[in-house]
Amino acid sequence: MSKKEMGLLSETESLERLLYRLPENHPKRQFLQVELFRTAAGKRGEKRLEQKLKEFRLAENHHFLRNVCLSKGEWRIQMDGLLLTERGAIIIESKNISGQLFFDDKTGEFSRIDLEGIRTVMEDPTVQLNKHIRFLSLFFKQHKINLPIDGIVVFTSKYCEFMTKPKMRYVCKNYQLIDYLFTILDTFPQQATPQNLQKIDKPLQKFQTPYNRYPLCQQYFIDPNELQTGILCAACKKHSMVRKHKSGWVCERCQLVDPLALECAVQEYFSLVHPQLSNRQLRQFCNIDSPYLASRLLAAFDLEPIGALRNRSYQIKEETVAFRPW
Repeated sequence: MSKKEMGLLSETESLERLLYRLPENHPKRQFLQVELFRTAAGKRGEKRLEQKLKEFRLAENHHFLRNVCLSKGEWRIQMDGLLLTERGAIIIESKNISGQLFFDDKTGEFSRIDLEGIRTVMEDPTVQLNKHIRFLSLFFKQHKINLPIDGIVVFTSKYCEFMTKPKMRYVCKNYQLIDYLFTILDTFPQQATPQNLQKIDKPLQKFQTPYNRYPLCQQYFIDPNELQTGILCAACKKHSMVRKHKSGWVCERCQLVDPLALECAVQEYFSLVHPQLSNRQLRQFCNIDSPYLASRLLAAFDLEPIGALRNRSYQIKEETVAFRPW
């Protein structure tokens, strides 16, 4: 029987599951609810950007790459998107920020005034874009890739308004992106010999670096002992799933039958608590009494074992990291 592959929950799902497990009066609940709202909004913005890029058409060869993670020693970068063409490369930084937006070239500050009229000074996204352009320039030079580089910051929120814009970098709204990409492409010099994009893709793929996600309890300094134990019911949202011999996993409250309940709980543990899971920790987290049952349940997943048999724990297998095309 083939084993089930295991991966982390998405950031949005992880935050939702964390909130289900925290006590109602937990001091970080309100902050985490804001984080969940922000993360979910960011994902919606990514979807809008993805839909917009489907409108891009170019006669010459080109590739869109997303979530490009590269490193040089301790210097790591994560580019939201990268457009490779025979003429040049364009880095795409995506920001889901609403309100009135102000870029101050004199002070180098970026701020926004939200719908309630509150002004907040934020990190200038063009600074991050500049860092990524510098990194990619060094990367191309190291691998003897002669391709000009530029970049753009695209704001994906439907509710943003530019009050001022920076003079040195391209900034646009989501609906303007395609026109801006062609504007940037027109600034690149015509190559006497078009670049072979496969030769550019190869080193980018080779040096793609996994993006390390920390368990949320570690990220937000939450004691895992504060979490509600048990297996979440997808219907009534209570941690009341139990294993029935013939039915599989059944909710004691609403009687929902869910064959994936344990799989989601294991994903929760890796996403919320710790990157390694032992038999004892599985039993504690999921309210399972029998170590023999826990051992059989763990054996159903394609996990990487660590340590001797008596003290063995398991972790998610490291996958070969590849770019996801747009």
